[in-house]
Amino acid sequence: MSKAMGEALGRLEAVIHDRLAAGEAEDSYVASLAAKGRGKIAQKLGEEAVEAVIAAVSEDDPALIGEASDLVFHLAILLAERGIAWDAIAAELARRHGTSGHTEKASRQS
Repeated sequence: MSKAMGEALGRLEAVIHDRLAAGEAEDSYVASLAAKGRGKIAQKLGEEAVEAVIAAVSEDDPALIGEASDLVFHLAILLAERGIAWDAIAAELARRHGTSGHTEKASRQS
């Protein structure tokens, strides 16, 4: 990950935590979404994922970049609401590094 991306995710995480802590739903999209509950956050994340897929197959790069940004934003809200930091995601990706995707996926199957 580039330094710029890491800094952007760190800033995003900090802003989301601040907005969740303030809980001012009338002034903050993050707080208003969180006030609707985890299910609504997850639903919005799913909607953004679908929009990213549509942009990937039928639109131009700027559209995909916009939808991917929305997807990451909503994922960040869900992670923050669950108390999961980007560092935990980075650690899991590091753990998987160097392992075949097929092998890693097979290790998760019961």
